[in-house]
Amino acid sequence: MLLERIDALKEQINALQAANEEQLEALRIKYLSKKGEVTALFNEFRNVPAEQKKEFGQKLNELKNLATDKLNALREGFKAQAKEANKIDITRPAMPEKLGTRHPISLVRKEIIDIFARLGFTLADGPEVEDDWHVFSALNFAADHPARDMQDTFFINADDKDVKRNIILRSHTSSVQVRTMEKKQPPIRIICPGRVYRNEAITARAHCFFHQIEGLYIDKNVTFADLKQVLLNFAQELFGPDTKIRLRPSYFPFTEPSAEMDVSCMLCGGEGCGFCKHTGWVEILGCGMIDPNVLEASGIDSTVYSGYAFGLGIERITNLKYMVKDLRMFSENDVRFLDEFEAAH
Repeated sequence: MLLERIDALKEQINALQAANEEQLEALRIKYLSKKGEVTALFNEFRNVPAEQKKEFGQKLNELKNLATDKLNALREGFKAQAKEANKIDITRPAMPEKLGTRHPISLVRKEIIDIFARLGFTLADGPEVEDDWHVFSALNFAADHPARDMQDTFFINADDKDVKRNIILRSHTSSVQVRTMEKKQPPIRIICPGRVYRNEAITARAHCFFHQIEGLYIDKNVTFADLKQVLLNFAQELFGPDTKIRLRPSYFPFTEPSAEMDVSCMLCGGEGCGFCKHTGWVEILGCGMIDPNVLEASGIDSTVYSGYAFGLGIERITNLKYMVKDLRMFSENDVRFLDEFEAAH
């Protein structure tokens, strides 16, 4: 009978838990005080037959040690908690650190890339410091084209008479398309996002650097109808399924025929408002079929392959989506401005 009571107390003691110091003291009194349950078993030890005293003595001592160790472990746990609670981390900032937000340019850039990725386009990248060949000559720019002038392009070492003016900051990401065509034969289907530079006065509507995404598709039997369908899908994915597009004839040295694309105004639905200058349309990109001279300059047979290209400014699209009136806000790092896009993540 005494052995059963010892075993039952062992199970109870092993399962002991205490939420605070008061509960722990109550457990100590219950088991180890002068009137506690463990002490009561020691008092009954005198009634154990002499031949069994050794066995019962060992089990009673084990029970008492178990109870003592268990209560001490609980007590040490409370001490560790109290020490941790009182510990001061002098490396922590005085104020909670606020999480940052993604830049609106990054948000729109990712959205555009995702749309074209679903259409089968892959990413291509290239250097921002370029040469004349990849930025102008390979793209069918005439030697006297205004874009080569110092008023438009940033030239490296332009004042050094011993250095030819052929190292520049790229003025468009079309240079990535040239590098891709030089390295790879069709079919080619890429988009080229990146920062570009132009020697312009910084105003609310213009900046000396901005971001572009240009697209290129080259294969056999590519037509202008293919280009139009891709751009329509892109516009409806970006601005909504009811968006309409309009292609107007234009001129670019590297495409023929060339066009500029307008989308129906997302504010008035094409009815006409101040934002679209009461035309119902907003211009967003330039595009066209790749000029055969551009294909040949990069080693692609223009009698076998054809293709199209398009380019758009990310700042322009961001303006349309978020109604940002001043381009300078994109590069001033004003936290108040960036906080407005926290919900757009």
